[in-house]
Amino acid sequence: MVLRLSFVFGVAILASAAHAQMPPPSVGVIELQTQTVPRTLVEPGRAIASAEVAIRPRVGGTVTEILYQPGETVEAGDPLFRIDPATYEADLRAAEADLASAQASVREAEAAFGRSEQLLGTGTSQAQLDTARSALEQARAALQSATVARDLAQMDLDRTTVTSPIQGVAGFATISAGDLVAANQADALATVTQLDPIDVEIYAPSSRILSLIEDVSSERVVVAEEITATLTLETGRTFDASGEMIASSQSVSETTGARATRFRFENPRHVLLPGMFVRSEVTLGSTDAIVVPQSATERASTGELTAWVVVDGTAERRTLQEQGVYEHGWIITDGVGAGEMLAVDGLANLSPGIEVQTVPVALDENGVVQDLRDEASAEAEQE
Repeated sequence: MVLRLSFVFGVAILASAAHAQMPPPSVGVIELQTQTVPRTLVEPGRAIASAEVAIRPRVGGTVTEILYQPGETVEAGDPLFRIDPATYEADLRAAEADLASAQASVREAEAAFGRSEQLLGTGTSQAQLDTARSALEQARAALQSATVARDLAQMDLDRTTVTSPIQGVAGFATISAGDLVAANQADALATVTQLDPIDVEIYAPSSRILSLIEDVSSERVVVAEEITATLTLETGRTFDASGEMIASSQSVSETTGARATRFRFENPRHVLLPGMFVRSEVTLGSTDAIVVPQSATERASTGELTAWVVVDGTAERRTLQEQGVYEHGWIITDGVGAGEMLAVDGLANLSPGIEVQTVPVALDENGVVQDLRDEASAEAEQE
């Protein structure tokens, strides 16, 4: 029993001695530096049609033809529906006859007025001349009225062919050939939607907008001459076009507290459709900041972002304030400073206050740690 206890104590002493002689854990570090990075906002958005028109008839009658296929692209002025023109053709002929009669009356009144002028004082009194002048003016007024009536009849006849006022994609018809329609009815015959280009409304919290305004005022952010946005679709794929800002709302939503900004995107393949939700990244300008690799940070369930720095050979956990993403890193506004050593490798062995041995490393374009000692050894062997 005594021998057994002696053995246990001996093993414990040897373990303690070995632990005391273990060197501090090695940690790969990089030196943080300030760099110029894009100032971006990552916000949700929703696609909306840049133009959408409900097609309604401007004359009444029976629809005789539907002249398009649903889903096809139509140009401005392309015919969509045809309404029976027989009544309007007859109205036009009647208006043209009235116009011809009015033109004849004007010619007759002009001739009568001319004769009265020539005979004034030799067989025609001033009163007769005034009557002839009045008759001529009435004839000319009747001619103008007849001309307007003819033009209106022609317009009504032209409107029996219902055309698209814009370029876009024509939707399903809500009526069939043979249906009776009325002028300016409430129900649309179809809808034409412009999909190329298409607009996207992006919603940013007013608090974030105010923060940006403060950064611009204090010259922490340099605003770009042209503000652009890129989109990520619901599938996670990046939309292959960037949009330009065209307008910003001058009010804040009372329900969401967000302000809407509208961007316009080229959409030749109609990938974006009205109503789709997207995630947008808006490039507002540039700012000087510290970029911390995402692989070197940890996000708690509360949303708190932390990282490890090495100060005088010991590890410290820092809480970071970020305002966006640049390449493979977080854009940090508070928590670390230029010149500090950030731990990026060997993080599993760290705890607050632990002594560590730092190893300079680098990150490649994919954010993967590269040991500078290995690179130096390889270069030495090549020499």
